[in-house]
Amino acid sequence: MKLKSFLLTLTLIVFSAAISHAQGFRVRLKVPSEALKNNLINNPSNRDITVYLPPSYQTNLDKKYPVLYFLHGFTDSDSKWFGWEHHWINLYELLNKNMTNGTVKEMIVVMPNAYTTFKGSFYGKSETMGDWETFITKELVNFIDLKYRTLPNAESRGLAGHSMGGYGTLRLGMKYPEVYSAMYALSPCCMEESFIPSAENIKNMEAVNSKSGVADVSFVESINMAFSAAWASNPKKFPLYIDLAYKDGKPRPEILEKFKNNQILYTVDQYIDNLKTYKAIAIDAGTDDTAIFEASNKLHTLLSNHQVEHTYESYKGDHTNKIADRITTKTLPFFSEHLKFEQD
Repeated sequence: MKLKSFLLTLTLIVFSAAISHAQGFRVRLKVPSEALKNNLINNPSNRDITVYLPPSYQTNLDKKYPVLYFLHGFTDSDSKWFGWEHHWINLYELLNKNMTNGTVKEMIVVMPNAYTTFKGSFYGKSETMGDWETFITKELVNFIDLKYRTLPNAESRGLAGHSMGGYGTLRLGMKYPEVYSAMYALSPCCMEESFIPSAENIKNMEAVNSKSGVADVSFVESINMAFSAAWASNPKKFPLYIDLAYKDGKPRPEILEKFKNNQILYTVDQYIDNLKTYKAIAIDAGTDDTAIFEASNKLHTLLSNHQVEHTYESYKGDHTNKIADRITTKTLPFFSEHLKFEQD
């Protein structure tokens, strides 16, 4: 009897230890998209995504989970963020650490690959790069709800992103409040005029005459070309199908106006009623990330003036050096608090 009791106790200890150290897992797969088909630049319409399934997903087969959609930044990809390749951040490790130790509640996390010929989609609607708005807010959500055990309602869906992904979070969040109930923008970029090119930058952009040539230009040149691909398509401009915002060293006001019409600080006032339906909104930026910090402050003031409830925090940091810590201490606890985790 003593031996049986001892073995039973030992089994329970081992079983408990296994549960306490259970890990979530990641899977990378392709999602077909009608919205991205026939984009002029001919990027694949079958898009890679990474899905993180929390530790109990494989053992608690009756449980359904909320979903956090996480958008990566310019020049990044889901592969980089989820540790499929070495990068400055590993979201997979952060999620596992926080969901195995009980710091945050378990949720599914999904990141689509928005890397394009122009190094980023800006999550907009463009003839050049396709309709990313529909892909993210409808096709991807439907795909995830059909394939995984989700809580398929806005109350259990969150949207977050860093840099270009922070811009995408604000853009999609303010336009599609029926899809999400909480959003968190980390260091959102490109909310007003930014990355103004020099005369040399303009000359280099004008010299690009092939898709492959986009890969060789500088960051400032790349992001300006991506702005054009997202916001100033031109089907007649083979082979890149874009209108640059500068020509012969000078700005083109009609193209810059198209840029302005897609920048958050100039468009958010059209969506105030939508934003007021959110359960929670959060924005943060590092004080050393100068332009983004200043733009985030402006957005905070604008939302406050319109009486949109939100949280804004600044912290000592630059564009990337504190993001892992912010996700751990702020972003994941934010969604753990504000998403709905139980089925009606």
